[in-house]
Amino acid sequence: MDTLIRGGTVVTCDGQDRVIERGDVLVRGRDIAFVGAEGDAETRGLTRVIDAGGCAVIPGLVQAHVHLCQVIMRGMAEDLPLLEWLRRRIWPLEAAHDEKTLTASAELGLAEAMLGGTTTVLDMGTVRAHDAVMDACARSGVRALSGKAMMDRGEGVPAGLRESTRASLDESERLARAWRGAGDGRIGYAWAPRFVLSCSEALVRGAAERAADVADLVQTHAAEHAEERDAVRRAYGEDDVCILRRWGVSGPRAILAHGVHLREEEIAALAREGTRIVHCPSANLKLGSGIAPVAAFDRSGLALALGADGAPCNNNLDAWVELRHAALLANVRTGVASLGARRAFRLATIDGARALGLDAVTGSIAPGKRADLAVVRLDGAHVEPGGDVFAKLVFACGARDVQHVFVDGRLVVKDRTHQTLDVDRVAAQARASARNLVRRAGI
Repeated sequence: MDTLIRGGTVVTCDGQDRVIERGDVLVRGRDIAFVGAEGDAETRGLTRVIDAGGCAVIPGLVQAHVHLCQVIMRGMAEDLPLLEWLRRRIWPLEAAHDEKTLTASAELGLAEAMLGGTTTVLDMGTVRAHDAVMDACARSGVRALSGKAMMDRGEGVPAGLRESTRASLDESERLARAWRGAGDGRIGYAWAPRFVLSCSEALVRGAAERAADVADLVQTHAAEHAEERDAVRRAYGEDDVCILRRWGVSGPRAILAHGVHLREEEIAALAREGTRIVHCPSANLKLGSGIAPVAAFDRSGLALALGADGAPCNNNLDAWVELRHAALLANVRTGVASLGARRAFRLATIDGARALGLDAVTGSIAPGKRADLAVVRLDGAHVEPGGDVFAKLVFACGARDVQHVFVDGRLVVKDRTHQTLDVDRVAAQARASARNLVRRAGI
């Protein structure tokens, strides 16, 4: 259905960073056909008009690191540092998953994220039954890159998550072939060796090589927590980013989540290689990991994106919280204005899309791009009266202000109601699945 979004403040995030105070965005089919002043669009044959008065029209938000498989574990892994959090709570719970609980978890996470204006995710699953997560992504209407977690070693890894190297590689390749291009092209695969402490060299090298053969992304965790870094040094005598580079994970198709404890020389090397970093400020606070050196990332030219990470270490999938935390924490670490509102907003839009290699498709509002858009109210009591639109979006707005969401030209959230997922049913299934998961995990 062709749609005119009329009379909003259009925040393009395009090459000129244009803001059109009273603008129109015309969607024809899957694509953006026009962006400009109100009343200038050619509207013959138009079938739907959305009044965006009092709203911002923004690119759909990009979350470049989430764990949909963990959403039903929300509130089940409190007050623990990273490695203990994994070994005592998260890994046993993930090992207890089956297709039904994974579906419930993924649907709940997608409903939450999409209702908040997220249109693109990079997701890391658990080890087994990842088809359920891919299927949920395809049905929901989201744009997603996703991959099963790969784990063939590690202290405290339960039997239900430990794989052989060959089985992990072969199952990842099967999933990639089965789901790449699904959902009318919205779904892609991203290979996911979990982190250095849970993967052998053969597994990481194999994932990097197979991904490179078909130009898939490789995603992993790195430099997240001081205790984790110490454990890696004891095991290998060097830091995880050095090991990953030696094992083949570096360059423009490598996505490293966190990077909290990267040193200046490591940041410079990653920037030269084109490796991408995903900043997850809320999760880093929750697990006591620290505050990532975002200003240093920017000085180096390192490609940077934002993500909420997992519900058990956040406890939500709200991109607006990450925007606010990213900007405020940068001020604390390196001084006021080290990550201004305009810059922070680009991390969740065009820069996030660029980090995932999707900037030709999404991340900004420009003719010819896919219509991944959100209409966000700017007239709430917590946002009014005036001021800079980027400051409003980053520091005042939240998920509750998102009115409509489009992905690929399809209206997936209308008047704050999800159009592809029955949120009441999803929540009920998530509650039942969470009880079953805890019972099976025995925790």
